[in-house]
Amino acid sequence: MATTRKARWREWVLVYLLALGVLAGPAYTMYVHYDFSHSLDTRSYLRMARGEFKGVSVTRRYRVLVPAAAGALAWPLEQVYARIWPQRAATDWPLRLAFYILNTLLMAGTGLILYETCRLFGAAPAAAALAVVAVLCSRWAVYITGLPLVDSLYMLIFALAFYATRSGSKGALVAVLVLGFLAKESFVFLVPWLLLFGRRALGWPAQLAWLAVGTALAFAVRHWIDSRIGAPPTESVQNALNHFENVTYSLRRLLSVKGIGEIFSVFGFFWLLLPLGLRGGAAQRAQWLIPLGWSGVLFTGVVLAHMFLSGDLGRMGYLAAPVFAVVFALILTQQLNPQKHPATNSQQAAH
Repeated sequence: MATTRKARWREWVLVYLLALGVLAGPAYTMYVHYDFSHSLDTRSYLRMARGEFKGVSVTRRYRVLVPAAAGALAWPLEQVYARIWPQRAATDWPLRLAFYILNTLLMAGTGLILYETCRLFGAAPAAAALAVVAVLCSRWAVYITGLPLVDSLYMLIFALAFYATRSGSKGALVAVLVLGFLAKESFVFLVPWLLLFGRRALGWPAQLAWLAVGTALAFAVRHWIDSRIGAPPTESVQNALNHFENVTYSLRRLLSVKGIGEIFSVFGFFWLLLPLGLRGGAAQRAQWLIPLGWSGVLFTGVVLAHMFLSGDLGRMGYLAAPVFAVVFALILTQQLNPQKHPATNSQQAAH
C-alpha cells in the first residue's frame, strides 16, 4: 500500500512538472513582451492587486482572489527587485511577475486535475499526459498564464468540478462550491450542472449548504468593495443584464469565418485527432461517447452559455478543456490499443 501511494505521488509530481514545463516558457515570453496599452482587463487586475477598486469595471471588480494573492506575493519579489534591479522595484514588474508565477502554478494544477480525470475515465497514462499537453499548448493557456488575469483560477474550478463528479471527491466539490462565485460571477451557470451530476460526491442538502457559504462570502466581498468605493448595489444587477445583449453578436460571430477560426484556435491542430474517434462504426464511437455521457454533453452546454453571454468565443470556449481532454485521451487510447475498451479500464485507472 505504501509503495502504491509513493508511486502515485511520483506520478503526480511528474505530471505537474510536465505541465509546468509546457507552460512556463511560452507564458514567460507573454509576461515579458505583452503590450498592456490596449488591455483594460490586465490593467484592472493590476490595480486590484494594489488594493485600488475605484474605477474598475463592475464586470471585474469582485474577482479578488487571484489579485489579492498576487499582491501578497509581490511584496517579497519587490525586495528582490530592489537589490537586483533597483530601477524596476517601484514599477509594475514585481506585480506582473507575481501574477505570472501564481497563474503558472494554478494552470499546472489544472493540468494535473485533467490528467487524473482522464485516468478516471479509463485513458492510458501516456494518452492522459498527451491530453494535458494538448490543452496547455493552447494559445489561451499561454495568454491567461503570462498575464495579470484571473482565468487560471476559473479554469481550475471547472477542472475540479468535472473531476469531482467523476471521482466522487467531496473535497474537490466543496472547493468548487465555496470558491466559484469568488472566481467569476458566471459560475452561476455551472451550479445546475453540479446539482445534477455532483450527487455522487455530495447530496443536494450538503451541496446547497456549501453553495450558501460560497454565496455569502461572495456577497460579503461585494458589500465590502461597494461600501469602500461608494458603488450602488444595483450596478451589478444592471451589468449582469447587459451581458444578454451579447448573445446575438456571439451567434453572428460564431457563424462567420473569423468565428470558426477562433474556435479552431482554442486547441489548434489537436482538434484533428478527434475525427479519428468517428471511424470504425457505432461500436468504436461508443468506447468514448458512453463514458463521457450526458455530464460531458451538458458541461459543454454550460461552456456555450459562457461563450454566448461574454462575446469572447475563444477565451470562454477554452473552459471546455476538461471535456476535450477526456475525449482526446480516450480516442488516443483507443487508437494506441484498439482491442482494449477504455471504459473497462476505468476502475483500474481510478485505483
